[in-house]
Parts: sequence; structure tokens; C-alpha cells
Amino acid sequence: MKTLFQKYKHAWVLLYALIYFPWFLYLEKHVTKNYHVIHTVLDEKIPFIEYFIIPYLLWFAFVAVTALYFFFTDKVDFYRLAAFLITGMTIFLVISTIYPNGQILRPTTFVRDNIFVDMVKQLYQSDTPTNIFPSIHVYNSIGVSIAIRHSERLKDNKLVQYGSFVLAVLIILSTMFLKQHSVIDVIGAGLMAIPAYQLAYASEPKRARELNKIPI
Repeated sequence: MKTLFQKYKHAWVLLYALIYFPWFLYLEKHVTKNYHVIHTVLDEKIPFIEYFIIPYLLWFAFVAVTALYFFFTDKVDFYRLAAFLITGMTIFLVISTIYPNGQILRPTTFVRDNIFVDMVKQLYQSDTPTNIFPSIHVYNSIGVSIAIRHSERLKDNKLVQYGSFVLAVLIILSTMFLKQHSVIDVIGAGLMAIPAYQLAYASEPKRARELNKIPI
């Protein structure tokens, strides 16, 4: 047990979930009215395409599988990815708390009737149209793509490199084509990724090595 604990001592980072999820669920429950509607004329130019529900849902596996891969294979890369994700997700929570926001982009009727539309309807029922700025779907996709790009273990795996990039792009597009996010949310996530990258990667590997020494 001692050996196992020492090997995976970086699991302490996962305790962030005890902060993020209660805070996010609180916002989802309480930000239901009197919020700022985020909208731009570009949103009206983007058509609703239900097929993008596939990459949208793949986001969950994309983030989880990548995080678990680095957790078990490379603590430095895991700390880098965690630093990037936690930074942005915390900023998102703060913004949503002091600046309640949402959107009114979702269609109420659908031209087509198929399994993909049914999946979108289920998504709409389970996910509120509030707390959308900046888009965590977009931000985390950028973060995961960057983590894979910087990985020494994966840098020569062209399938993983190009595949992860394509998937990240499709996920980002899906947030707009499914009318889950405004263009502003996407731009906001991209801008937020710039300082987060500087924090997690440009100043690395020194910080990751320091975190790796934490006796916990």
C-alpha cells in the first residue's frame, strides 16, 4: 500500500472535484433567471446541425481518457494538464458567480426527426442554457489537445496527434452548431487559454517538478 501511495501521490489533485462540482451544481440550480443573455449576430448565421451531438458527447471521454492516461504514465504531464484545466475551470466558476449568464439560442422546433435530434433533446433537458461563458467544453478541449501535443510519449504518434486535434476542433464547432454556446463563449475560452498556457506550460517543467516533490 505504501508503494502504491507513493506511486500515485499526485491523486491529491483530484480533490479539486470536491470544489468544482458542488460550486457548479449550485450555479446550475440558482442561475435560472435574471442573467445576462450572451448573443451575437454571428450566432444567427450558424445553422443547427444535430450530427454534431457525437463530437459534443465525445468530449467527456476525450478529457477523462487523456487525464487518466497521463495520471498513470507521466506525473509531470498530468500536473501540467491539471494546472491548465483547474485554472480555467476556477475562472469560469468565478465569472459565472459574479456575472450570471446564459443564452437563448436553442431551437424549439426541429426540421428533421432522427436519433441525433432525440439525443440533442435529451441534452437540452439535462443541461441548462446558463453558465456558458466561457465555454468549458471549448477550453478543456484546447487544454487536452495542448497536453497531447506537448507529451514526449505521444509526440511521434501521428494518429493520436492529428486525431486529437481534429476531435478538439469538432468539439469546439459542436458547441455552436448544437446551439449550446455563443461565438462569444468560444472566443472567451480561447482567450482564457492563453494565460493558462503560460502558467501550465510556458513556465514548465520547473513547476511540475516542484509539484512532483510534494510529500503527500
